[in-house]
Amino acid sequence: MNPDTSHGQGSVYEEASAWLQENWQPGLTVRQWWRLLAESGWAYPTWPTELFGKGLPASSVSAVRDAFAERGVLGPPVRAGQKLAAPTLILHGTDAQKRDFLPALARGEEQWSQFFSEPEAGSDLAGIRTRAERDGDGWTITGRKVWSSFAQFSDRGILLARTDWSVPKHKGLTFFVIDLDQPEIEIRPLRQMNGNSEFNEVIFSGARVPAGRVVGGEGNGWKVALATLSFERFMTVAPVSALPGEKGGFLDKEAAAIASGVLASPGEGALIGRMADHVTHAARQTGRMQDTVFRQRLAELHMNEAVFQHLSRRHAAEIASGGAGSAGSIVKIMRSQLARMGRDVGLEALGSHAMVRDGTAVNELIQHFALTSPYASIAGGTDEIQKNIIAERLLGLPREAAIDANEPFSESIRRTQRPD
Repeated sequence: MNPDTSHGQGSVYEEASAWLQENWQPGLTVRQWWRLLAESGWAYPTWPTELFGKGLPASSVSAVRDAFAERGVLGPPVRAGQKLAAPTLILHGTDAQKRDFLPALARGEEQWSQFFSEPEAGSDLAGIRTRAERDGDGWTITGRKVWSSFAQFSDRGILLARTDWSVPKHKGLTFFVIDLDQPEIEIRPLRQMNGNSEFNEVIFSGARVPAGRVVGGEGNGWKVALATLSFERFMTVAPVSALPGEKGGFLDKEAAAIASGVLASPGEGALIGRMADHVTHAARQTGRMQDTVFRQRLAELHMNEAVFQHLSRRHAAEIASGGAGSAGSIVKIMRSQLARMGRDVGLEALGSHAMVRDGTAVNELIQHFALTSPYASIAGGTDEIQKNIIAERLLGLPREAAIDANEPFSESIRRTQRPD
């Protein structure tokens, strides 16, 4: 692998690579390695220097990622806590919240989940009905969330709930950090067609949130959630990593074993954007590389993965310059397309072998990826929602008519209910 210096970050690559060469020890546990990474600043180089980072621009991320991949070392924890919650706290959290939560997230000591979508509010996120009510010196949460990744292994979560029903739906929301180890929270894993249970339904029946866990201020939840969603749509290819937190069971495993793939770490869609090499390997085994039409399709997959990397860097630069991150919707749609392309070309490479499990590692990887691929067009906002964002915010086309935009949310609910 050649270090990517097209974005002017050659020196960043060299510095990160030198640090990894000096400090990577295969005998370290995941816990030990992640703590070392966090203290060095190389785990999250774009975070502020006083908050476990190096204060580097977002465009430097790909150079650091290349250094990890070149050395074959275990990457930092990169789940919802690190990719979504931590950047949101850095942007909107209080000093106390940053001090309380960022150390454990940086070291991978905690796993966090995201509680946004609901059975009746997925694409229309502002229509959520989970209720947060003041109760003494805190809040009581009642409602139901769905599609929460790894909630069964999580310690805390970021939660969007309604605190005011008398104002329009976008204005009555508040963003919370909630502890999950309480009896008023029930987590139900959802069985998927690929055999995994990454996603969960979570029921809150009077769960408690202390007053100091409001992020961005009461009633400002929509603004904070938009920032989180911009980070969610910015999903670049991350180094091989493991599930954070004690419940995941990886912290005391050998870091080198996970980095080499000997010990599997769960995560839907982790191969999106890097399937081409696996498909090429499978095609050589099945003889499909002799087919010129197939080789053209495989070349398109390689090229689209390269384009995806450049789009990701473009979005990183937009965020680094203080942009709203609308280009993240382009990255998100490209990611969905890559998932479908990787699935189709991968199954084409396997041919009839795709119909049976023969114990071959690359075959099973492609089969599992094919069963996982539909999730890419849903997670982080459906492709249809992303197209609306592109049309309205990037192309300046007229917004969809919203008859409930200015009415109290309680009235919107009453108007949509069926009469008895």
